[in-house]
This record gives sequence, C-alpha cells and structure tokens, in this order.
Amino acid sequence: MSDLAPSVLALLALAAVTAGFVDAVVGGGGLVQLPALLLALPGATPVQVLATNKIAAVCGTAASSATYYRRIRPDPRTFVPLMALALAGAFTGALAASRIPREAFEPIVLVALVLVGGYVVLRPRLGEGTELRFSGHRHLAAAMAVGFVIGLYDGILGPGTGSFFVFALVGLLGYDFLQASAKARLANLATNLGALLLFVPSGAVLWDVGLLMGACNLLGGYLGARTAVARGARFVRVFFILVVSAFVVRIGGGVLGLW
Repeated sequence: MSDLAPSVLALLALAAVTAGFVDAVVGGGGLVQLPALLLALPGATPVQVLATNKIAAVCGTAASSATYYRRIRPDPRTFVPLMALALAGAFTGALAASRIPREAFEPIVLVALVLVGGYVVLRPRLGEGTELRFSGHRHLAAAMAVGFVIGLYDGILGPGTGSFFVFALVGLLGYDFLQASAKARLANLATNLGALLLFVPSGAVLWDVGLLMGACNLLGGYLGARTAVARGARFVRVFFILVVSAFVVRIGGGVLGLW
C-alpha cells in the first residue's frame, strides 16, 4: 500500500464507503468496489483482487449485520440455516470457481437481473409487508435452498449476491423488503466468510489495502443499515430497483462489448 499514491488510496476509500452503504441496504456493493480495485491495482492477480475485496466486504457486512440484528431482530429459525447453507455454498463455489469459465455466467446473470427487476417493478405491492409463503419444515427447506444456491453463485462469480438474496427472501419466502435485507446481510456475511476460508490460507489477500478498505466499508455498512431501518421497506424497495438497474447496465455493457 505504501506504493500507492494518495489519490489512489482516496479512490479506494471512497469506493469502499459507497460499497458498504449499497451492500447494507440491498446488496451490490461489488459493482462499486471491484472495479475500483482493478483500476487501483493493475499488477494484482484476479485472485488477489477477489480476496482483497472479500476482506473489505466482510467488514461491512459484519457491521450492517450487527446493526440489523439489534434493530430488526430477524427470526433465527430462518437466518441461522440460511447462513449455514450460504457459507457451505460459497465454500463449494470457491472450490469450483477455477474450473468454470466466468464468461458463461454473465449472460445468465444479465437475464436473471432483468427478470428480477422487471418483476419487482410490475408488482408495486411486493415486499410491503411480510406474508410468508411456507411454514414449518417447508419454510426451513426453502431458506436452506436459497442459502446454498446463492452462496454457491457467490463463491463462483459474485456480482449481485446480496440483491439475489433480497429478491429470493421477498419473492419466494414472502418477507417484506426490510426484513429480507436484514437476513440477506447475515447470509452475505456467511458467504464472504466461506470464500475467505480458502483465500486467507492461500495467501491471496493484500492485507494493507484490504484492511484500509475494510474500515471504510464498515463505516458505509453501518450508515447504510441505519438508513434502511429508519426509512423502512419502501425505501429499500426503491433502492433495490436502482441497484438492479445499475447491474443491468454494468453487466449488459460487458456482454455487448461496450466496456
């Protein structure tokens, strides 16, 4: 980090605060943080960039998870199995990541984001209140399936993981946007930890950059969670639509070769 110019460090710090805020509300902070790392660290390997991003992200998700837990008190019967399977899925996905061409995923992710965003826009009352679709063992099974599948995706690829968690918890399980965002933060914390179980022992983390960005991501995560709790489900819904739209532009431009 001592080799980086002050302007570069300022860029990374700003990107991390912004990413932490976005992640805390609806997920999607990687849309901000990963490009900043790639720009600032042109000599780093892809694994180093991913690992350093995860160190920064886990600080923010820890802060936002703690804030949500204190203020929302999400039901542990949902978030505990969700976290456990998300961690297992992320670890499994990270193991498989090097064997799967990432280019194959971008068109699939783009289509999924368009469908998710369109579904939320066309159903304005979706996520305004909690109306659970399942009960008992069926609810538990659905939460575990969501955790593992999205965790697997995060370990392999990653963009939009938090947003996919929010949508699945709203659209499939029936939570309102605020409750879904709280549980999504806890699940995303687990996926970050699952990936770091591989990245840290391998020595891929650039600790000086990662810890600087982690402190800034933590601040953004804390502010984002407090804002979401104060503004409520309607604010989270609007923010969700904006972030998904940004993902569609970002990934769609890549698929079409615009950048």
